Amino acid sequence: MRIAMIGSGYVGLVSGACFSEFGVTVTCVDSDVGKIERLKCGEMPIYEPGLDQLVASNAGAGRLHFTTDLKAAVEGADAVFIAVGTPSRRGDGHADLSYVFAAATEIGAALAESGNERTVVVTKSTVPVGTGRRVARIFANALPAARFDIASNPEFLREGSAIEDFMRPDRVVIGTHSEHARGVLRALYRPLRLLETPIVFTTLETAELTKYAANAFLATKITFINEIADLCEAVGADVQDVARGIGLDGRIGGKFLHAGPGFGGSCFPKDCQALVRTAEIAKTPLAIVDTVLRTNDARKRRMADRIAAALGGDVEGKTLAVLGLTFKPNTDDMRDSPALSILPSLFEAGATIRAFDPEGMAEAKKLMPELDYCADAYATMDGADALVLITEWNEFRALDLARVKRLLRRPLVIDLRNIYPPDEMLAAGLVYRSIGRPASTPIAEPASEEPAGLRAIVRL
Repeated sequence: MRIAMIGSGYVGLVSGACFSEFGVTVTCVDSDVGKIERLKCGEMPIYEPGLDQLVASNAGAGRLHFTTDLKAAVEGADAVFIAVGTPSRRGDGHADLSYVFAAATEIGAALAESGNERTVVVTKSTVPVGTGRRVARIFANALPAARFDIASNPEFLREGSAIEDFMRPDRVVIGTHSEHARGVLRALYRPLRLLETPIVFTTLETAELTKYAANAFLATKITFINEIADLCEAVGADVQDVARGIGLDGRIGGKFLHAGPGFGGSCFPKDCQALVRTAEIAKTPLAIVDTVLRTNDARKRRMADRIAAALGGDVEGKTLAVLGLTFKPNTDDMRDSPALSILPSLFEAGATIRAFDPEGMAEAKKLMPELDYCADAYATMDGADALVLITEWNEFRALDLARVKRLLRRPLVIDLRNIYPPDEMLAAGLVYRSIGRPASTPIAEPASEEPAGLRAIVRL
């Protein structure tokens, strides 16, 4: 089979590379000449573990190609995927579909001039309900109905584990009213039958809504456990034990029940916002999702106040060592990262911030040039008044705690991801403040050292 992937961003590049691994001939198209040239040279425009090797192996095997020539890419293609961005529209929060419609118009014109007898056009971008119908009208203006079919095939890829998610998905959702399109897409995903992956065939509208509903539900789980964490702090409970206790219930599940500073990234904030706007237009408001968005935004803003409180209520003149800037580990994505709400606020309050992130610093420097960026984790700590953990990268999970204590001016660690067991931090002589976990009894202090209270685990 041959397919064209229009858009070589995160979704298009990962999906194209994975399809080529299935043995499909894939041409990835992008209007960004620089990006295409870098891809041809094996340089990835995004950080995703394993993607560079996957692209290199399939490009070397002649199955994966990159071009700016959309017309040539769609010639002879069995399916053409639209995988362009749908950012939030400024001002009203609706999904900006201009890139989707521009791509559809260009594809329609190219197909009209091609020798393709029949081509399946698949929307892989995350789009509101009704977008597929509008795309179909664009193609109807360019082609006879017998020469094209429209389908929706939303992606469910998690940044940092996208290749595994594509190769071993929980399900594949395909929305179309065309039996021909079902046949083409069923053949395209045939390798997943070995894993008995469920393929859900449904309507265009249902497939489009399923993507938004999934992200909104996961965002709700995160916001729920964050609020439970606040309650845990107030009553002396442990949010990690609560999460485990409810997560073992098969009806709930343990994923996305990790308390933290709030969700971010390229999907949850914008998709929840777009879903709320769609519901408003349909006059069926989604109060729960709307509340999730407002609660999450407020939580991220409050994290700066919590950090200041841990330092006695004032950060002016203080130096903070910060580990982790991206919205999650294993990505260089800074979009809607909690760090973007927390760190500028602390800087404006007078703090000096020394930061390190394994992959996100290049983008972070554009967004927060006022920070001091360091070469490694320990370089942030020398003489700092506190260490703040914002993103749970693996390399931050096994810090040399004795070295951390020696480097810090005062032994204060503020962990917004609950990376460490409290007892371990106590044993290392560190004051440890985390999310949703109760205060612990201070350990005994030698008379010559700082007062015993400094080593207490204090709740955030």
